[in-house]
Amino acid sequence: MEIATTPSKELNFDRRKLSKAKLLELYEALVIPRRIEEKMLILLRQGRISKWFSGWGQEAVSVGAVQALMEDEFILPMHRNLGIFTGRNVPLAKLFAQFQGKKSGFTKGRDRSFHFGSIEHHIVGMISHLGPQLAIADGIALAHKLSKEKKVTLVFSGDGASSEGDFHEGLNVAAVWKLPVIFVIEHNGYGLSTPNQEQFAFKNFTDKGPGYGMETVRVEGNNVLDVYQTISELAKDIRKNPRPVLVEAITFRMRGHEEASGTKYVPKQLMEEWSKLDPVENYELYLESIGVLDEKNKELINHKVRKAITEAWEIAFAEESISPDIAEEMADVYAPYEQKLIKPSSDKSSEKRFVDATSDGLRQSMEKYPNLVLMGQDIGEYGGVFKITDGFVKDFGADRVRNTPLCESAIIGAGLGLSVKGYKAMVEMQFADFVSVGFNQIVNNLAKIHYRWGQNADVVIRMPTGAGVAAGPFHSQSNEAWFFHTPGLKIVYPSNPYDAKGLLNAAIEDPNPYLYFEHKALYRSLSAEIPDDYYTIEIGKAKLVTEGNDVSIITYGMGVHWAKKTLEELDVSADILDLRTLLPWDKESVRESVKKTGKVIFLQEDCLTGGIGAEICAWISEFCFEYLDAPVMREGSLDTPVPFAPSLENQFLPQGRFKEKIQQLISF
Repeated sequence: MEIATTPSKELNFDRRKLSKAKLLELYEALVIPRRIEEKMLILLRQGRISKWFSGWGQEAVSVGAVQALMEDEFILPMHRNLGIFTGRNVPLAKLFAQFQGKKSGFTKGRDRSFHFGSIEHHIVGMISHLGPQLAIADGIALAHKLSKEKKVTLVFSGDGASSEGDFHEGLNVAAVWKLPVIFVIEHNGYGLSTPNQEQFAFKNFTDKGPGYGMETVRVEGNNVLDVYQTISELAKDIRKNPRPVLVEAITFRMRGHEEASGTKYVPKQLMEEWSKLDPVENYELYLESIGVLDEKNKELINHKVRKAITEAWEIAFAEESISPDIAEEMADVYAPYEQKLIKPSSDKSSEKRFVDATSDGLRQSMEKYPNLVLMGQDIGEYGGVFKITDGFVKDFGADRVRNTPLCESAIIGAGLGLSVKGYKAMVEMQFADFVSVGFNQIVNNLAKIHYRWGQNADVVIRMPTGAGVAAGPFHSQSNEAWFFHTPGLKIVYPSNPYDAKGLLNAAIEDPNPYLYFEHKALYRSLSAEIPDDYYTIEIGKAKLVTEGNDVSIITYGMGVHWAKKTLEELDVSADILDLRTLLPWDKESVRESVKKTGKVIFLQEDCLTGGIGAEICAWISEFCFEYLDAPVMREGSLDTPVPFAPSLENQFLPQGRFKEKIQQLISF
């Protein structure tokens, strides 16, 4: 079986001008992860840790890379990069507590192995989907570039991860924006058990760089000096001349994908050939051959390392298992934030359309927060397809109002990377429908990152949504329910110009991730007198639009206007409760309205099955049953894709069926 990572016959070390002290420093840095590996494999067999992803045989890539960067330059590792954590002097006791799921670990027992980050150590942890790491690195590098910091960001990927679309998007964005990122590909021949010729058709990753307009370099991944010197030189040059570079490190893992998987799928000859190129043993022999390392020093270093590992393990093992606390778990879902409502500073107001109110809020937020960066397709000189950002480039510059490639996942990830560096980001989905290609970044990165290791995700994603404009199935969906189920997100959905401005400002202020839905059909069809000055609206607070006694209509977005029209036609006395915030939603306001009327119907534009209304109606049935005088009802659009033809779209939408249901509910 042909494997692209054909091993060299031997490792040729060249110290160049490196001092003896540096050579020994690299040796100790190599020994630490190897000795930890030896310890972990024993503990795994004893059942004292649950899983282990080994980097045995690849240590030189991590060690060389981390030693080559400044301590305040970010590194985004993967699951075989133990040497990155030890190279940044992460406390071993805390690291071992992480491996055991103890409270003192980096994730408080909420995630395993290397699924964590540490801002203190300038490390951003991975998620299991792997590819999204590259986009976060782009965002961190963009922050460096915007702040004019002469820094480099380094991110790891591998054979398997390189097959993901996020790999392409991450490289493409970095190349287009000339971001100072070093992409290190650990080319070890396999994605789990799938050999590289079944992952991709090229032989080496250096073949891919020119396609992105990117420099590429190949290094002997098992040669710590080659890795260290190559990355050191690249980093020094990139700091002066910002640009991305792809580094292909040819290496091999000597253990399975994870320890339980074994290595039976690896040809015996290949294992034998690569075993001769062990990065630790070969470097050790080299240092002995040039008189830098003798038996005494070797023993002293290894004794010191083993002692530190043993002591740290005993500390971590002695720690009590976690006693679960529901209140603490719930409190950590979101980054700490106490909203302080801001009222307009004057009585000045003017009539604004929904689209203008949205633009006004965004503009004033840009003025309020110099660290706010806007990103999206065509939002620059063109002003966005709905002209929300028209004139923004002139006022704020192209660095802060950034046209993006068609790389939704990478741009959302870049927003998170900006957040890591203390920036705020607004990402515009040209249409809410297109968010599906960025779904992973939202639900697995943005939403979970604070709960996992305390990193905020200061990102607002604007979502032009809704039907009624004859735009067909890919430009008209109501997809807010896709995200309603995801802890860690906040979702707002204004129904009028006043709320559009105030809720957008509030979302941008909050350091938590938001989805901000804005109905396209309201952009230019609805106007209102609203304050000219900056103001915010309370997140999580519903608004009682009309008051009545016959029935409670709970709705949001376009549903508010359909409900008002229906009440006018039927002459019904009803509460119309506009949720405004869908996550978290206002339970108390719902309870009070239901308690007053005894009859309730939920109205949504989204398809009926599995919508937000189903959850809220279930809650009402469970917690407000004693107040009900009739069954809880709901109405929504048909369970079909959104059709294009106006007659079909009208049938799809719920207005007609809602009118009939209101009458049915009133007469109950």
